[in-house]
Amino acid sequence: MSTGAPPRDPAAVSLPGETRREGHRPDPKRLVASLPLAVFLLGPDLVVSSVNPAAEQLAGKGARRLIGRNVAEIFEFDEPLILGRLAEGEAQLFARDAQVRVLREPARRFDVMTSPVTHSPGWQMLILHEVLGVDALSGDGGGSGGGEGVALRAPEVLAHEIKNPLAGIRGAAQLLDRKLEGSDKALTGLITAEVDRIAKLIDQMQSLSRRSQEPAVPCNLHEAVRHAQAIIAASSSGKVVVEEEFDPSLPPIMANPDALVQVLLNLMTNAREACEGSTPPRIAVRTRFASGIQLHAGPGGKPLRLPIELRVSDNGPGIDPALRDHIFEPFVTAKKSGQGLGLALVQKLVREMHGRISHDRDEGKGWTHFRLHLPVAGTVPVEAVGEAAK
Repeated sequence: MSTGAPPRDPAAVSLPGETRREGHRPDPKRLVASLPLAVFLLGPDLVVSSVNPAAEQLAGKGARRLIGRNVAEIFEFDEPLILGRLAEGEAQLFARDAQVRVLREPARRFDVMTSPVTHSPGWQMLILHEVLGVDALSGDGGGSGGGEGVALRAPEVLAHEIKNPLAGIRGAAQLLDRKLEGSDKALTGLITAEVDRIAKLIDQMQSLSRRSQEPAVPCNLHEAVRHAQAIIAASSSGKVVVEEEFDPSLPPIMANPDALVQVLLNLMTNAREACEGSTPPRIAVRTRFASGIQLHAGPGGKPLRLPIELRVSDNGPGIDPALRDHIFEPFVTAKKSGQGLGLALVQKLVREMHGRISHDRDEGKGWTHFRLHLPVAGTVPVEAVGEAAK
């Protein structure tokens, strides 16, 4: 039954400290100022136009010290894709748990979001939220009892508790297999195969969570590519054309040979699977010298150049646009039988080599590209090697 009273407008609720007035709506500027997230408004030239109080607190500087500065002067992003998306001007991005240096201070972890401003071409919002409390849960934090040899992380505990009974299940299945005949033997084969699949998944999770870094030595990139190609050719029943375009003048890179082959195997296997339905299926592997790409080495350190580029491309249909910004995150996959850990492991291994990996799609030519950028052997500072091993 209606009381005859008009419905209450939620927007008419006054802000704290104000007298409520009929039809009063909060000022948009005050709403932005009240946000706990740091908001930077960027003009078309990527110069900071305004900031909210949370942004001042994050940077440790007042608005007058931040406004008028280019975003690259304030932030150094561990992922170069973030600045690339900002330069595009109209792209949205969400980067979770990214390493960011603010005004050359030590790196901190943030969730980073970018978004174009509606009806204002070229204008964007850069929003940051600091990630807190994770290190303490993982045993990485300082303080008593927080050492690496004391606290066990969740992946290590799960691996120990799961793999032991898995080994017993596999052994029991093999014993049963000796006593069974006919179609019953297929059941034990299924048990064994599933146990092996789960064990492999656990091994991948352990690889993602391990802290130690494999020793690096000067490597010939082309030898690693040929090694990976030989492995894929031996395990492939179909014929996929692999086009090579190598720069023979490239110097050695500094990496762990086994880890490098693992990275290449994952990228080339993904490329082969992606283009299986194309006519004809094609994979292209290209190496070249790409100047101008560098990695910031932290406060007071010199930028590390990444001039060696390896590109693995395929002519498949490409990755679902909804997944493209998340393909390097664990458990993100478009494959029906995939676990979504392959590219996450690739990114981890590449970072341990002090390199970077990126992905892009050329819709005009119908190619998907994964680009690997690596440093030349002998150019990685000793302190950077130690930092990556932590």
